[in-house]
Amino acid sequence: LADLLLETWDLHCDRNGREHRTADMGCKQLVVRRGQPFTITLRFSGRAYEEGVDKLAFNVETGPCPSETSGTSSHFVMTDCPEESCWSAVMQQQDGEALSVSLCSPPDARIGRYSITLEASTDYQGSSFQIGDFILLFNPWHPEDTVFMRDENERCEYVLSQHGLIYQGTCDYIFSIPWNFGQFEDDILAICLNMLDINPKHLRDQNRDCSRRNDPVYIGRVVSAMVNCNDEDQGVLFGRWDNRYDDGMSPMAWIGSVDILKRWKKFGCQPVKYGQCWVFAAVACTVMRCLGIPSRVVTNYNSAHDTNANLTIDRYVNERGEQERQSWDKIWNFHCWVESWMARPDLAAGYDGWQVLDPTPQEKSEGVYCCGPAPVKAIKEGDMQLKYDIPFIFAEVNADVVYWVVQGDGMQKQSIRSSDVGKFISTKSVGRDSREDITHNYKYPEGSEEERAVFEKAEHQKKSIGEEDEGLHLRIKVSEGANKGRDFDVFAVVNNNTDEERVCRVTLCARASSHNGTLGPQCGLTDPVDIDIEPRAEKRVPLHILYEEYKDKLTQDNLIKVVALLNDHQTGDILVAVRDIYVENPPIKIRILGEPMQNRKLVAEISLVNPLAVPLNGCVFVVEGTGLTDGQLVKELEEPMEPQAEAKFRMDLMPRLSGLQKLMVDFESDQLTGVKGYRNVIIAPQPM
Repeated sequence: LADLLLETWDLHCDRNGREHRTADMGCKQLVVRRGQPFTITLRFSGRAYEEGVDKLAFNVETGPCPSETSGTSSHFVMTDCPEESCWSAVMQQQDGEALSVSLCSPPDARIGRYSITLEASTDYQGSSFQIGDFILLFNPWHPEDTVFMRDENERCEYVLSQHGLIYQGTCDYIFSIPWNFGQFEDDILAICLNMLDINPKHLRDQNRDCSRRNDPVYIGRVVSAMVNCNDEDQGVLFGRWDNRYDDGMSPMAWIGSVDILKRWKKFGCQPVKYGQCWVFAAVACTVMRCLGIPSRVVTNYNSAHDTNANLTIDRYVNERGEQERQSWDKIWNFHCWVESWMARPDLAAGYDGWQVLDPTPQEKSEGVYCCGPAPVKAIKEGDMQLKYDIPFIFAEVNADVVYWVVQGDGMQKQSIRSSDVGKFISTKSVGRDSREDITHNYKYPEGSEEERAVFEKAEHQKKSIGEEDEGLHLRIKVSEGANKGRDFDVFAVVNNNTDEERVCRVTLCARASSHNGTLGPQCGLTDPVDIDIEPRAEKRVPLHILYEEYKDKLTQDNLIKVVALLNDHQTGDILVAVRDIYVENPPIKIRILGEPMQNRKLVAEISLVNPLAVPLNGCVFVVEGTGLTDGQLVKELEEPMEPQAEAKFRMDLMPRLSGLQKLMVDFESDQLTGVKGYRNVIIAPQPM
């Protein structure tokens, strides 16, 4: 009997890709998800496969040193009754010399690049054939996979959606920016796998690293470390917060992860300049979605960075409301991290589900700048000792802020104000462009019995004193429209909640501020004003903030921090109120002209008005959107934009994907930076 000779084979990349929901990856190779069968066709020459005579077996291998004991190599025979716990091959149909075989990996297989070899033998002789390569990913559709997610709408949002919204601003002014995750764009999967291959754990012990790639907890920890470059580990992004970004891209200018990951690859895995928290989180979200782990970007408002881990952040101001001394502990007006969905078999029951991963370099964890995965449930319950990094994240959402007023004689007095850390924890809703508030996942209601019990477990005494209903009450209000280029008013609003007249002194101070809590120069100050307030009445003290004053002091974060101080002459108490004010950029208008259809030209009209009293120089629009543009489209204006002038231009698009897509625009110039706009476009499928 002649040898069985393999002539050609077909890995059915398109059909398997559709069935495994990887077809959008656009790469010309087979990409499948673990635990789910995929079909290949073998075509023999000379003679057909004969059951009972020929024995077919397959070898699959991943990593540089594959071995059965590490789970990185498997040898399995074609059989009728496959086992679900290991690799299997089952004959599907035979058509002359063509044989279709269904291959399936176990749902806990290692993910990554695999090679596949066929061994064909009769009783007398055998030969082996290299069939090719494929990539194996996590499978949120498979109930036995540790990243299994039950709801199809959630899987669509957190695994398959290539665009989204990231929440920014302040807790009093929440807004979103669009982001192009682009996890299925050309080359992104290869870049993500390469990231795993150059991580320090892999370089230290390749075999151990590859054998742990079946575990999303391990992968998440590696990704969290590799997205920043603080360990000189060839990480993706260089973090910078000082408003000096001239030798790179300002963190505010990015509108997607694809550009960042492609630059990182192009320049030999040198860190890309520059990132801040939402950029780190968004890139990590892209990598995790690409590998098949459901993930979302989450924003925490008034996020504490508690360096000495005492859950208290002390702030010192003088009697004019100016900061007295720099503190290492900071309050970020917002901070972004990633939540990824996975089981935690390494912990006791009850901690499966959303896990926090924070790739922004803040503190070291086991000697490396990474953070997580930390079960959101453990943060809510105050289970500080569980893996990984619960105390740091617990502080981000629960620390107390205590204001100390340093008086002229050097005496310090604790002010009265309630804590406001960890507010409006936000993420994009499933299937809609609205905000979902997930604060309740992280903390019990303020003042509840459960909250008190959690704080006891976490050895945290709440130091901030709740504002009394009686006595005086102080807050800060903003007049309508703090728009860039305009003057605006802020007010200290004082309420007298008692039955007698009260006399007090009020001071207001405004300073430019950075997103991470660093204060810049002053841009407004009132002299102390003495006021008397009737019983049960309200009074306002205004501070006029002038464009002339703030225009050169504002950082690209567009933030002004206002502090109000009130001295109650009757009781001697000092009250402090603080508010971050976001100075709004102008809107970018986007119009879609014509009927949007797949593979047919589409025109977008994009416009922006210069709101400033000065011309804008070096104006650039960058346009991108997965499925709408091939990479980025750049439009540079040849002339400066005069004050109040409108820039308007048209751009041709060729939509590649059908369905809901997002067209995103960023505008940069010398005086106006990080201006964002987006438009949802529903693309009709190409008629068959």
